[in-house]
Amino acid sequence: MKKYSFKSVIFDLDGVITTTAAVHAKAWKVAFDEYLRLREKRDHEQFKEFTHDADYLPFVDGKPRYEGVKSFLESRNINIPFGDPADSPDKETVCGIGNKKNAEFTKIIEEDGVEVYSSTIALIKSLKKAGVHIGVASSSKNCQKILQSVGIEDLFETRVDGVVSARIGLKGKPEADIFVAAARNVGARPVDSVVVEDAVSGVAAGRNGGFGLVVGIARKDNASDLFDNGADVVVSDLAQIDLEIIEKWFHREPKPLFRVWDELPKEESCVNPSYRISPKSVFLGKKKPVFFLDYDGTLTPIVSRPDLAVLSSDMKTIIKNLADKFTVAIVSGRMRADVEQLVGIQGLFYAGSHGFDITGPNFSMIKEEVKAIVPVVSQVIDFLKKELGSIDGLLVEEKKFSVAVHYRLVDEKKYLSTIRETVNDVVGKYKALRLMDGKKIFEILPDIDWDKGKAIRWIMRALGINWSMVSVIYIGDDTTDEYAFRAIRTRGTGVLVSDKIRVSAAQFYLSSTKKVKELFEKVIISF
Repeated sequence: MKKYSFKSVIFDLDGVITTTAAVHAKAWKVAFDEYLRLREKRDHEQFKEFTHDADYLPFVDGKPRYEGVKSFLESRNINIPFGDPADSPDKETVCGIGNKKNAEFTKIIEEDGVEVYSSTIALIKSLKKAGVHIGVASSSKNCQKILQSVGIEDLFETRVDGVVSARIGLKGKPEADIFVAAARNVGARPVDSVVVEDAVSGVAAGRNGGFGLVVGIARKDNASDLFDNGADVVVSDLAQIDLEIIEKWFHREPKPLFRVWDELPKEESCVNPSYRISPKSVFLGKKKPVFFLDYDGTLTPIVSRPDLAVLSSDMKTIIKNLADKFTVAIVSGRMRADVEQLVGIQGLFYAGSHGFDITGPNFSMIKEEVKAIVPVVSQVIDFLKKELGSIDGLLVEEKKFSVAVHYRLVDEKKYLSTIRETVNDVVGKYKALRLMDGKKIFEILPDIDWDKGKAIRWIMRALGINWSMVSVIYIGDDTTDEYAFRAIRTRGTGVLVSDKIRVSAAQFYLSSTKKVKELFEKVIISF
């Protein structure tokens, strides 16, 4: 059997697997119009009906039930108590209106039944036959009942729905919790997984989760909205997608940035329009750039030992000049205090330890979940030093929230297998850890849903920066930077620093740190 580069595909339910999206829209209209009529009669407010395009799609579609109610009412400046999930459908609370909608939804389903999209079922079966793991992730609390009603529950290895979310405290779309949980449940990670969605909030969730591919289904003539909110590819039906198309996506290579500086990349059917713009227009267009920069291999060349990676005076000067005009953040795998000292420029934002530790003017954050990992990391450091410390050239880099094993100066033929086996053994022993391969490095990290991409989102929120108002640029060179490339893809631009063309989620590449400096100079002169 052929082995594919992606391990799992997580499908939304309504509008992707079943035709129930239209039923949801109908039920929402009944519930909201009834309530709006009540306010017209009782409070003499002018009635404005709930519509599909103006109300359902932007405020309700894809969201957990009560969040959808709250979102729509806020759009109309209506404030009522949240209430309790046990509220009756006629109670004037967020929960009451949500329960009214659910009663209407159940009534329509019982009367009219449910249909499935045959093309979706065909794709799921072909994926399963190829050994790809399949999950369903939905905001609906009716998910299991609907799957059972059409006899397809057995097609899915995991189901993460509204019931599961409420039980274990998952956030709803556009947060990625349900998709990440589904991927993890089948032994996969977002990086090697696909999300298939028809809702704007759903494709945004897939993008926010850093999934390898986010497929949007435009059943509502909303392709542009799906693209704008995070879809990599948009189709009108899943008959347009197959195993080989997905596999090809996972082998995409970035374009040489300066070589195609003024050119428009070749148009590809179904691919996001953001992939069909020239590098020059990205960096020198009307939107002001916001820069997120890796340190090692991006601002300084890769060196034999981490302590030798010193920022050159020329690069330091150009970064200072860049920061005078634009927002600049350094996002590094190094400890935050270390990279802050190495860069030595005040006024920048610094995210260390792959984003677990962030600081900047007027704010700071340490990811709460990693604090409990510190004793475990300390034990791992002691173990690795004991087991591998005698190997010539090997360096165990001690960090607060992670540990890096550098083998650039090691005789790989003689020792690499031993190093790899030891690192794998220790990661297997501690379930709270995960392993990542980099450039001549094994990095042991906390196994939580946080990475450089999540750190960028956090900084953007902390600064109150709207993605649509700026041109977000991430420049990095290593495996950990792929998380950032995926998180900003479709709403920003990734630039890989590499002297060799390789598969990456970045849109463009530069061959060296010298070229990075050249890019900064071009941008500074042009603004």
